[in-house]
Amino acid sequence: MSINGSLAKAASPYAEALFDSSHFMQIIEKTSQDLKFISDTISKSLILEKFLSNPLVVPKDKKKVLENLFNNQISPHVFNFLFILVERRRIILLNAIIESYLNLVYALELTTVAHIYSAVVLTEIQKKALEKKLQFMTNSKEIKLMVNIKPELISGFVVKIGSKVIDMSLSGQLSQIASYLNIAPL
Repeated sequence: MSINGSLAKAASPYAEALFDSSHFMQIIEKTSQDLKFISDTISKSLILEKFLSNPLVVPKDKKKVLENLFNNQISPHVFNFLFILVERRRIILLNAIIESYLNLVYALELTTVAHIYSAVVLTEIQKKALEKKLQFMTNSKEIKLMVNIKPELISGFVVKIGSKVIDMSLSGQLSQIASYLNIAPL
């Protein structure tokens, strides 16, 4: 099992517990917003990420920093959840927990997450057309595009939804031709 797979497996029970309690309290959307805010805030500081993931830093100090950062910025429910993660020395799983939680929310809302790898930046018109086509293909209520730029694709794009991959890139087509002709890929 990969490291990411191990993290996801360890994070899953925490995400499910947070999701269940948020669902019970009818604050799923507020919790999602808080988690996105926390993720954005922490990802902007490498020092903060290292501080929170350092096992040598005592939980009391981590709590104090989190309190200074997020007090009155997030709901008490999410704030308490962060403290539980610190106390149990699971704060290192925070990004995986957030990702897992958001996937549960998307499943509840019939939202499909599509990872798009494009050679160039997509325009809003292209994104909307792609969303509409993927929505039809997947029978989803909503499509959430996660766009990443990969110039090595030469042109075109690759769509990844779960384990399904649709490769519409020039480099993918060249690889298929090379495979068909039994020559080494370019």
